[in-house]
Amino acid sequence: MSLLRIRKPKTRKGKQVLLARESQLVENARFMLLLEGRKCGGDVKLYMKDLQQLRKPLVKVLSRNNDISPFEDPSSLEFLVQKNDCALFAFGSTSKKRPDNLVLGRIFENEILDMVELGIKQYKALSYFKIDKIGTCVKPCLVFNGPKWSQTDELRRLRNLLTDTFQKDKIEAIRLQGIEHVISFTCTEDMTILMRSYKILLKKSGQRTPRIELMEIGPSADFSIRRSKIASEDFYKMSRKQPKELKVTKKKNISHDELGNTHGRIHLGKQNLDKIQTRRVKGLKKTSEQKHDSRQKKKELLKAAAKEMLTNKE
Repeated sequence: MSLLRIRKPKTRKGKQVLLARESQLVENARFMLLLEGRKCGGDVKLYMKDLQQLRKPLVKVLSRNNDISPFEDPSSLEFLVQKNDCALFAFGSTSKKRPDNLVLGRIFENEILDMVELGIKQYKALSYFKIDKIGTCVKPCLVFNGPKWSQTDELRRLRNLLTDTFQKDKIEAIRLQGIEHVISFTCTEDMTILMRSYKILLKKSGQRTPRIELMEIGPSADFSIRRSKIASEDFYKMSRKQPKELKVTKKKNISHDELGNTHGRIHLGKQNLDKIQTRRVKGLKKTSEQKHDSRQKKKELLKAAAKEMLTNKE
């Protein structure tokens, strides 16, 4: 297929579909495509099933097996992701050379931006934990433990990719009672990624702030990094570019405090206090009580002055 080909819609519905696929000022929530390779079973099969539960409702699943090799020829994978209108994908497969193989990636401009191949060393599914689970639409809180996440470009991109994988939609405010689920990722010294999922319990502490306890609810997985394909700096910078309409321009002389109040600073010229007219200002008018007191003071001063004049004459 030629890269210069321009698709023209033939129907009204087709035009709406093509317009929805174009870049928007405010992008919708990202959908994730789950698909399996020639063979898929064991722990990777269970992980794909649990990942579907964690990503609901922003997930699409292909039930048929696909003869795809993402690192050798990603064209068919890019076609399926574009056809299903998804921005993320998870490809699960298993073989003798790479057992329990999981490939996580994301798409930009119909091309693979980042792609990381993980091997599942140990896995405990959601069904392993016989306790109450989290609701479907609860947004998880993501925690990345360890200093290694910011040491190499590969781990930095993997952290960003995991954030996109488990993030559902953006939120502007956080309520303490609404934080119920936390997913923790720990990078050990031997480059093993430990994924743990907990339920947040708010206990009474005798104070205003509650005591927080974590209860593991699954899934629990240990990953090893096998292969990775990250985008170049120019392509990655292009994917993060924001439109000019959404950039917030900084306003001068306006600040915000910790409580969210807005404070403004006004610059005035030099004022001559001698020429300010204060009599006609309503805010500076005397009340009736003040006028009565001033009259009484004047009368007392006149009486005192009259007594002094009489004493001087005598």
